[in-house]
Amino acid sequence: MNVRWKSEEIIFDTMYEADMWADSVANEIYGRIYDGYITSDYKIACSLAFRLASLEEFKVNSAGSGLNQYKVWVTSEREITNRTQ
Repeated sequence: MNVRWKSEEIIFDTMYEADMWADSVANEIYGRIYDGYITSDYKIACSLAFRLASLEEFKVNSAGSGLNQYKVWVTSEREITNRTQ
């Protein structure tokens, strides 16, 4: 699967700010503009993962690295079903 990534280096001071930002990113992922997001702010990654997990049609994946880089991406239930058949 090819993941279309959006990557940004913005870091917020509060979880509230990060959550508001994650909401807009989740809308872009839900609209299928991107499949995943790369950030250096763990607050954005956490909020985005929780927002996307509330949608039944997505399986949410996440990964972090020692370089303070966090990735959150989705696969749809349709893609998962097609791979297993």
